[in-house]
Amino acid sequence: MDSKMISVAIDGPAGAGKSTIARKAAEALGYLYVDTGALYRAIGLHVLRAGKSTGSEDEIRSAMEGMSVELTHEEGVQHVYLNGEDVSGLIRTPEVSMAASDVSAKPAVRERLLELQRSLARTHHVIMDGRDIGTVVLPEATVKIYLTADAGVRAQRRYLELVEKGEAAEYESVLQDVIRRDENDMNRPIAPLRRADDAILVDTTNYNLEESIQLVINTVRAALAE
Repeated sequence: MDSKMISVAIDGPAGAGKSTIARKAAEALGYLYVDTGALYRAIGLHVLRAGKSTGSEDEIRSAMEGMSVELTHEEGVQHVYLNGEDVSGLIRTPEVSMAASDVSAKPAVRERLLELQRSLARTHHVIMDGRDIGTVVLPEATVKIYLTADAGVRAQRRYLELVEKGEAAEYESVLQDVIRRDENDMNRPIAPLRRADDAILVDTTNYNLEESIQLVINTVRAALAE
């Protein structure tokens, strides 16, 4: 990685607010925001559309043949393109979330996306969020943060987000999804979710969104000042 480029790796469990917090922090710091989860979601959507099993690596590999996924930034907003189609809004449903969790555990998928993610960090100051950024994707990241919150709080945030979008949702069902994703992410054999040894723990359980964003910005600035 180019030593002149600053990279901030933000890892943490589902529903911790990584995407929103990382995006806002990147805006404030003037960095490029890279939502790696969106890439996995796009592949999950593609596999579902192809009628393949998100649990079978062979079927996923077959579905990925000829597939193209790319990230673009238009007027500061990240867009995800799947085979030339902007799917940024289509990849945020609970069904695609679970598919993303399934496909992200497969080595073939992680291999496919690894170089794309690293190339962005070589050419820009980035804030990149995901499950294994500080441990696998950018092990030499300038600053590493492990962003978390109580599971009940994370489920409540996700539930309100879905309701706000006008989607039918039940809190208990969302909570079970969060717990199941934690289980999947922490226990998968490939690149499991864990806090890197040198990652700074940031717990947002008792903070609202604006306070959480400021907490992350302050954490990054303090770490860079050391």
